[in-house]
Amino acid sequence: MFALSDAQISAWVGQFLLPLFRIAALLMSMPIIGTQLVPMRIRLYLALAIAVVLVPGLPAVPVVEALSGQALILIAEQILIGVMLGFVLQLFFQVFIVSGQMLAMQMGLGFASMVDPANGVSVPVLGQFFNMLVILLFLAMNGHLVVLEILTESFVTLPIGGWLVGTNHFWEVAGKLGWVLGAGLLLVLPAITALLVINLAFGLMTRAAPQLNIFSIGFPLTLVLGLVIVWLGMADILAQYQVFVSEALAMLRELIGVR
Repeated sequence: MFALSDAQISAWVGQFLLPLFRIAALLMSMPIIGTQLVPMRIRLYLALAIAVVLVPGLPAVPVVEALSGQALILIAEQILIGVMLGFVLQLFFQVFIVSGQMLAMQMGLGFASMVDPANGVSVPVLGQFFNMLVILLFLAMNGHLVVLEILTESFVTLPIGGWLVGTNHFWEVAGKLGWVLGAGLLLVLPAITALLVINLAFGLMTRAAPQLNIFSIGFPLTLVLGLVIVWLGMADILAQYQVFVSEALAMLRELIGVR
């Protein structure tokens, strides 16, 4: 009869399940994989596969009883670290979504909304376009592999049971999270400025010739010119993406204590 001792069970729990909770928490909260587009079962299988590959090369983990209070604290610690890493990635993607929404409102395209299949909410179609664009760029440039590399490094800089080692880094990064709205505004500031000039021109036309029905021609013309401005702005979107993704990945590394 095959029998397992309490020490063996505790060792297995610490060696495999504790890293699995951190990996699964990141996959459940990060963009692309953590959305409704990927079934929960697929995310779980992916977390198990990554854990099987990473666990043999990880530092030694503390041996705890499987059902003890210490084990529950360590599980909560791993979940918190994984969720924080995924939250920073979510902020990076929200930069482009917020910029698309601000631009859509400015050019009169805010009424054109669609259901976001990833989150199940209605968003302006231009914001959804920016979201799909940044997803494709992120995958094409192997951003997901960089995230897995940072996750692997986190087990060294933030070892299981050593949460206090990275607490100071967490608070340093938390003070920088307000860059999302400013970065989104900076991304579309040229387009918003151009649309503002167009609206001012229509206002001057209304003052100069009140008999003109400026609303009948101003709205479609603003919409068309806004689309032209977006099309011209796509030429520089790659350079802006590289700046923001470098900032986001640098924040991830600072969060886990890598300088």
